[in-house]
Amino acid sequence: SAALRTSPLSFGSGVRREAALRQAPLRVFAMAGEEVVDNVAVVLLAGGVGSRMKAGKPKQFLEIEGKTILRTSLDVFLGVKGVTSISIVLAEEYRDQLADVAAADSRIKFAAPGKERQDSVFNGLQTIPADTSLVCVHDAARPLVSLKEVYNVIRDANEYGAAVLAVPMKATVKESDDGQFVLQTIDRSRLWEIHTPQVIRPALLRAGFEKVAAENLAVTDDVSIVEQLPAPVKITMGEYTNIKITTPEDMPMAISILQQRRELAAKTSS
Repeated sequence: SAALRTSPLSFGSGVRREAALRQAPLRVFAMAGEEVVDNVAVVLLAGGVGSRMKAGKPKQFLEIEGKTILRTSLDVFLGVKGVTSISIVLAEEYRDQLADVAAADSRIKFAAPGKERQDSVFNGLQTIPADTSLVCVHDAARPLVSLKEVYNVIRDANEYGAAVLAVPMKATVKESDDGQFVLQTIDRSRLWEIHTPQVIRPALLRAGFEKVAAENLAVTDDVSIVEQLPAPVKITMGEYTNIKITTPEDMPMAISILQQRRELAAKTSS
């Protein structure tokens, strides 16, 4: 995109790119029995219009049990130890809906949405602190991600450089080259359904953006940018409850998941 082609990047040489790939694992320290990576920057993607939801407003502002989808996602990361920056990619006309929490927490900042997902991620990347250890990119439309999932994917990215939450594919998948007839059945034992967060070292992400821009590549998610280098991406086992709210049918499912979690928590505490 034009935004990517005209934006200056700081990883112009092959030497620097190699250095990004060889970067040593980041410092991890123990806190309350957890492994926590310090200086994690979150890029929370909330710039979509949600046309498939047919709700008359962006889906991230629909409410689940009295709280917007966006605020529910934001609250997850406000509670993650080691997060020092949260960049919300959101159109300016909607930012007043987060004015209270943004004023109360200095970690929160905003970035403009781009034409494509990769442009939005790139814009968010420009707002993170210089000493960021890892960039944690998350779709605001996945408000049910658990803290356990977040800590696990951050831990794996800290060790391997990049990691993504995913679950084994359940459905049978068939390929068609014309949309009319089946060409073949894909072996699902090798297929994974990709979720977010997707967590990447900033140097790797910037090096990947440089290659994407130079070669005018289109990518569908964040770790795909790293795959272009190429660099390894660790699969972190996620949970099937980390659904993406896309269509009206997803709303009752999300409410049901929250109810099940409350019931489980009540049984555990009793």
